[in-house]
Amino acid sequence: MSNGHVSSAVPTTKAATAKAAGPGAAVAPEVEDDVVAIPLRHPWRWVVAGVLVLALAGLFASLWTNPNIEHSTIATYLFNPKIINGVGLSLLVTVIAMLVSTVLGVLLAVMRLSRNPVMNAFAWLYVWVFRGTPLLIQIVFWGYLGLLYSQISLGVPFTDFTIFSVDTNTLVPAFVAGLLALTLNQAAYSAEIIRSGMLSVDPGQHEAAASLGMSPAYTLFKVVLPQAMRVIIPPMGNETISMLKQTSLLSVIAVLELYTVATQISSQNLRQVELLLVVSAWYLFLTSVLSVPQYYLERHYGRGTAAQAPTLLSRIMQNRIQRSKR
Repeated sequence: MSNGHVSSAVPTTKAATAKAAGPGAAVAPEVEDDVVAIPLRHPWRWVVAGVLVLALAGLFASLWTNPNIEHSTIATYLFNPKIINGVGLSLLVTVIAMLVSTVLGVLLAVMRLSRNPVMNAFAWLYVWVFRGTPLLIQIVFWGYLGLLYSQISLGVPFTDFTIFSVDTNTLVPAFVAGLLALTLNQAAYSAEIIRSGMLSVDPGQHEAAASLGMSPAYTLFKVVLPQAMRVIIPPMGNETISMLKQTSLLSVIAVLELYTVATQISSQNLRQVELLLVVSAWYLFLTSVLSVPQYYLERHYGRGTAAQAPTLLSRIMQNRIQRSKR
């Protein structure tokens, strides 16, 4: 403000400039404000990509043309009923083990964060034992539990009173033993993943929920865990894929999952490599299928927190739009 008058804004548009200059005044041509950015070329990236494509093509060609591989055997057993049954059992074990271990993982994570020293110590001891011993040993232990306890009974401790007693091998067959081993082992890893996700939630969320009169259980399932899922989902997706592949370890106790069935077939026809390729193809297919829900779960729980990675379809559409502009 100067001498009681308010200063006006300087005209910036072409029409405002012509009006200010008056009739007959020359007006400079309008200058484009947008800068056309030309992306840098990266020829070496394409060179490296070409080398990788050629290397993969050479590897697949060498396998396909290898005279020691019978392609007819692969085609015969790829959809063999025994193989399909093994695939179904592997998926069943994976789903049950991951669901139960996730529930146990939530309980163990809550116990680890509890102020109760007994619960905290028990959860820590559980995680220490099951993460500290190899999974293969745990599978063998549960598979041969009958050598340690011939009978499993329920009664009054330190007395001879027994409600019921059953043979251990009848109660815990090979399938149940393998399921127990995978579930209890995975629960230790799931507990640490869930605990890290819960710790990533701001402590103020707990205080706000308590101030609103929410119970600890309601706060856990309605406030804390939904926010922690953004951190929990990626490693839990990896654990699910790992669980699918770890079912192959059940072959040591003769559970008829995918790898065990393929091993039994190859021991009869002596075509080990072909059956390994069949097993590998199925594992690659199943892990690819399991990766799809993980991807969309990550996008769902990551909304509003970070830039969303585009889907495969959106990437294809973006590439088409960029090419059309060029």
